[in-house]
Amino acid sequence: MALELTANPSLSERTTLRVGGTAVVEAVVREEKDLDELSEFLLRETVRPFVLGAGSNLLVTDEPLDLALIRVDGSFGPERVERDGSTLIVRCGAGLRLPGLLGWAQKAGFSGLEGMTGIPGTVGGAVAMNAGSYGVEIGDLVTRVRIWSPAQGLVWLDSNQCIFSYRHFSLAKPAGKCLVWEVELALRESDPKAVRSAMRDVYGKKKETQPVTARTAGCVFKNPADQSAGKLLDQVGMKGARRGGMAFSELHANFLVNLGGGTCADALELMNMGREEVKERFGVNLEPEVIIL
Repeated sequence: MALELTANPSLSERTTLRVGGTAVVEAVVREEKDLDELSEFLLRETVRPFVLGAGSNLLVTDEPLDLALIRVDGSFGPERVERDGSTLIVRCGAGLRLPGLLGWAQKAGFSGLEGMTGIPGTVGGAVAMNAGSYGVEIGDLVTRVRIWSPAQGLVWLDSNQCIFSYRHFSLAKPAGKCLVWEVELALRESDPKAVRSAMRDVYGKKKETQPVTARTAGCVFKNPADQSAGKLLDQVGMKGARRGGMAFSELHANFLVNLGGGTCADALELMNMGREEVKERFGVNLEPEVIIL
């Protein structure tokens, strides 16, 4: 299968917040052999490459961007590849959606991912930002990551060759521009009913406190040390604040919701307002968690 190229792809159609202009081109990679074509593609393209997952943590400008979107559709797996006592090593492709992985793990009776219930991204995107919730970060479960770069091709790296921190992933030895192709995770054997119960509990709590069914980009700001960005924003009156078609959620002030027709400019105005109010009242600098393009 050849590398699939699309001219002028719309970012608003490829992000969960549903905002953004167009990129120059999108290249979709489905099989390992497509990566050779991707190398040639990157050599001849003069625009900036950007690896795109499910677009669930992106805020994209309304203007055209000089970007070549790289999207991995390698959704192979998941599969169990090794057992070490009660620990089970599971391997899957970076293009697999997290909800699909969690559903498979539940049916197989594999525990460890339940706290990530409700996160809509891909496995590769989750690794790239060390996604997490309810006490679980995917970096804590990673045993190996298979990375691709034009210079080195596909290489397996152990977790100790990677750096995971709060919403951050990088390589101990930088390899230039690269993408996540495949991941191995350490899960625990459990009862499928117990895993399902834990997932339902997490989703129920999120549904009560977060706009899980709305058009959002997840948490807008990182939590400061020992504090909640959502609570800080709530205390300065940002919950429900609106500009144009964009608003801070009525359920959770750290989520921007596209109510219809919202723009990146609307979102940035709200973010700046919230950041300034929190800084003035509490002396705390809020850092964006959402990636701004």
